[in-house]
Amino acid sequence: MISFVANRLVRSFIVIILISIVTFIFMQLAPGGPFSSDPGGRPRAPAVQAKLEARYGLDRPPVEQYLRYMSNLILRFDFGPSMRQKDYSVNQLLFGVDFWSDPLNTPVLISAQLGLMAFALAVGIGIPLGVVSALYHGRGLDHGAMLITTLGISIPNFVLGLLFILFFSLTLHWLPVFGWGDSWKQMVMPVIVLGTGGMAIIARLTRASVLETLGQDYIRTARAKGLRERYVLARHALPNSIIPVVTVLGPLLAAWLTGTFFVELIFAIPGIGKFFITAVTDRDYSMIMATTLIYSVALVAMNLIVDIAYGFLDPRIRYD
Repeated sequence: MISFVANRLVRSFIVIILISIVTFIFMQLAPGGPFSSDPGGRPRAPAVQAKLEARYGLDRPPVEQYLRYMSNLILRFDFGPSMRQKDYSVNQLLFGVDFWSDPLNTPVLISAQLGLMAFALAVGIGIPLGVVSALYHGRGLDHGAMLITTLGISIPNFVLGLLFILFFSLTLHWLPVFGWGDSWKQMVMPVIVLGTGGMAIIARLTRASVLETLGQDYIRTARAKGLRERYVLARHALPNSIIPVVTVLGPLLAAWLTGTFFVELIFAIPGIGKFFITAVTDRDYSMIMATTLIYSVALVAMNLIVDIAYGFLDPRIRYD
């Protein structure tokens, strides 16, 4: 196990480096730049543009720019200055100006809180719903569960968010429209809206996996031995059925932990989701690199955790 994890960590580091190189190359090849226009969208004078590029080191050769950026990131965890938001570094924008005094109120951790709560909701409801639906296959409970999951997959989260605001906030006045962290009521709608789609996917995948497992020969053998149905399900069916579901959970959690643009925008949550979009439209090279690498690290880490979890879920899996 230790050698497997060490090997995967080395490969993961190589993958992150390759992602950073590809991201940097595409940034350089994309038309325009962070200083080709002013905040109002008007083209800048060539002299002004050249002066700004020299200030941020964009006049240096691309290889030197990349090596300087990555060395600062690896040695000092410094994502560099924001090229579109004057006097702010990327670290300040993503991790908050007052990170050490109020770490829980930083954009990165706010997005992580939202993602973890939505993930817990999706898993806590999706897996049991999928199991129950498979056990009552073809009956009314199964049809009702599949109707709910079909709606959950079909309705985009930005549409569901607007419907929630219209009903629970503007009509019933039960929940606040926007904000995060001041009250638990502010968290209810964003968590449900974000978790609904994932819950539906997990439920349908769990249902399909459990149905396939229940049709295997070893399940029929266990039943023929006189074992109780509850024991057969918990001891034999679920451990093997959950493996395809765990495969999906890793990327899903990585995506939610690193911010969700539409949900954060609709409910005015000060997370990092907005930076994934604005960094590209603003040609903010430092922010593009930061958001890409943060998501890549989260995705690689979650995939590693999923691979390790396989060995605990299925004893037949061995790591060489």
